[in-house]
Amino acid sequence: MKIDAAISEMGGMRGNFSSPDCCDVPGTRCRCKWRWTNPGCCSKCHDKLRHGDCLLSSPFLFFLCSFAVFGGVGMLFAWLTFSPYQYQRLAVAGSGCQPDNEGSWAIGVFQGASPFSLEPLEKLSVNNDAGSAWPVANPVLTCASASDGNHASNFVADPFLYLRDESMYIFYETKNSVTMQGDIGVAESLDQGATWKTLGIALDEPWHLSYPFVFDHDGQVYMMPEGSSQGDLRLYRAVQFPLQWTLEKVLIRKPLVDAAMVEYNGLFWIFASNFQRFGSRKNGELEVWYSSSPLGTWKQHRGNPVRNGDKSLGARNAGRPFIYNGHIYRPGQDCGSTYGSRVKLFRVETLTKDKFREVEVSFSFEESHKGRYAWNGVRHHHLDAQKLPSGNWIAVMDGDRVPSGDLSVRIYFGAAALLFLVLLNVAVGWLLGFCVTSPKYMSLGKRGDASLTSWIRVPLSSRLHRTVLRINRDSLPFRNRLRSNLCFRLWLCFLVTTMCVASICVAVRCFFGGSGADEPYPVQGVYSQFTMLTMTYDARIWNLKMYIKHYSRCPSVQEIVVVWNHGTPPDPSDFDSAVPVRIRVEPTNSLNNRFKPDPLIKTRGVFELDDDIMVTCDDVERAFRSWREKPGRIVGFYPRLIDGDPLEYRNERHARRGKGYNMILTGAGFMDGQTAFERYWSPDVEQARAVVDELFNCEDILLNFLLANGTTSRTVEYVHPSWAVDTSRFSGAAISKDTKTHYDKRSQCLARFAKLFGRVPVRKWEFGTRRDGWDH
Repeated sequence: MKIDAAISEMGGMRGNFSSPDCCDVPGTRCRCKWRWTNPGCCSKCHDKLRHGDCLLSSPFLFFLCSFAVFGGVGMLFAWLTFSPYQYQRLAVAGSGCQPDNEGSWAIGVFQGASPFSLEPLEKLSVNNDAGSAWPVANPVLTCASASDGNHASNFVADPFLYLRDESMYIFYETKNSVTMQGDIGVAESLDQGATWKTLGIALDEPWHLSYPFVFDHDGQVYMMPEGSSQGDLRLYRAVQFPLQWTLEKVLIRKPLVDAAMVEYNGLFWIFASNFQRFGSRKNGELEVWYSSSPLGTWKQHRGNPVRNGDKSLGARNAGRPFIYNGHIYRPGQDCGSTYGSRVKLFRVETLTKDKFREVEVSFSFEESHKGRYAWNGVRHHHLDAQKLPSGNWIAVMDGDRVPSGDLSVRIYFGAAALLFLVLLNVAVGWLLGFCVTSPKYMSLGKRGDASLTSWIRVPLSSRLHRTVLRINRDSLPFRNRLRSNLCFRLWLCFLVTTMCVASICVAVRCFFGGSGADEPYPVQGVYSQFTMLTMTYDARIWNLKMYIKHYSRCPSVQEIVVVWNHGTPPDPSDFDSAVPVRIRVEPTNSLNNRFKPDPLIKTRGVFELDDDIMVTCDDVERAFRSWREKPGRIVGFYPRLIDGDPLEYRNERHARRGKGYNMILTGAGFMDGQTAFERYWSPDVEQARAVVDELFNCEDILLNFLLANGTTSRTVEYVHPSWAVDTSRFSGAAISKDTKTHYDKRSQCLARFAKLFGRVPVRKWEFGTRRDGWDH
């Protein structure tokens, strides 16, 4: 009776359902459209093949084809947008630096004349020759530097300084990639904070540790880390500094968070938070405790909690309190938009056993505008500032390029995009009318109707199946309109395809795209920065705006210098830039101006890049690392092989066919600006520079000649970009638009330079010699 009722709902269809073969059912039509006649596969319904032999049904084939198509779209999207080298950092860091929902915290060093005028390390012109870091740049400690064979770290945070003689130590939280709990690590610097060596794990307990407040008292070194999961605040004493510690005593049997101590007016004071106190607001509560000695006994302030408000107001500690000009200054966390959004600073106006009052004061340092492309571009939540014997101040601060919970957000968005794609796919299959036939589960419908019933493999007698039958009946007008209206079908097909492609791209980006930032590559654990230099004029201003907006976000770019050769120069404020932009106006329009010595450039590394070339920041960072490994070379993206008799200039395809190169175009190349520019403008090169002015070409060829003639070592190295776009193809303002004329001029240059210098850079270097595969 239930089967007959279902038939009646579909329009009075009748038949005998006892036959196991769908085509034996009178009055019905099997809707399996994809059939083959070989055994084991579906055949035409008319072939009377039993359902048990039907292995490939139309829904299965539909989903299989959909999976193949959208899988291909996802792979194409990943190939176009992801760097093939982005996972090499994980290999370098061992099993550390894994994606973590708490973030990817790192640690940087700042210095200044006061705690209110701190500048990042890269602005202090501190150099490190071993890593070709001219200058050294933040961060100084990362998950990679904290990871070793015995300990893999996901991030480092909560840094505290300890100064001893000529050495500096940073104690910090490092999150173990295996146990997923915090341990206390330590690193040492012997060069006033420029470079740091990780010494190992100073303190490891069975519970989570963080916030390692380190201080001196009566000739002993103590550490007061947070271990609130144990329900108390403990004090440790150094047995063999800095790696061996023993429990001295339990100071306070309360689960205090981020506890910091300061001595003031003859007493010792602890500022901390207790989020388990009744009525306390998470990240918005502050308590004060006092004692005559760091070893206790500790008593509560009579006004506790002295603060209990919104989490954005900075109640939770953000580092070590310090005394400046007789006042206590307490760093606090703004956790409004995300946990650890930024550091606020408070001046304590009143501090007694029963009274407490503090006011927020202005605190700022040079924050990056690069967002996720900077190590601290999204948030920073910890500061430890201390006065040096010289009178200057040094500070350590942690920072992160992603907000708290970023990993979960990416997973949720990726899962939502996949779910939407599946539902959309099911809807399209229903509209196309695919079904599965089975002796136990059957699909019925009028001739030509698309039936949703087959998509739900439930018995005909179920309530869900009857609901689906009703949906089929009610949606019949829409499906009839779809069959009869070609324009509507085309519009719907375009809309569905667009949404499917967008969904799969979002899913791939969320699941496999990481944080979405191109990170820098260290050399010997040290980071550095470089200056970008381009030459342009007023007819190419649209190129320049796009160029500056893109490259100013690259992590290691410190400044962009624009050599302006012709026309009225723009105002630097006209550009959307995350770094300073300097317009250097030249009196004459000469390509030689590209390599003119510039005393205002503060970095040794200079990246010469034409304003019409667009590559990824990851490609730029890889080339910068390659140059730092061998700073005497020109490292770039466009190789050339100069050979033949007479010498002839040809494109990259000739170098590929010749399986090597001996020249790198400086229109996209790194170089040592200090030595290369001086060599280019030396008096003995004046005649060659005149050739460049005469032909208005070949300045890059000339620099290759000069460097090759100055040494017997290798002077060029190629790095393969993930992709590169030449925007001059969309503009009429390009000196190389006429390729034949451009190449003829460059061949002339080769002949004339060979006569002037008597040597051609003929030594050929093969592709694919780097272990990392960057030069394939």
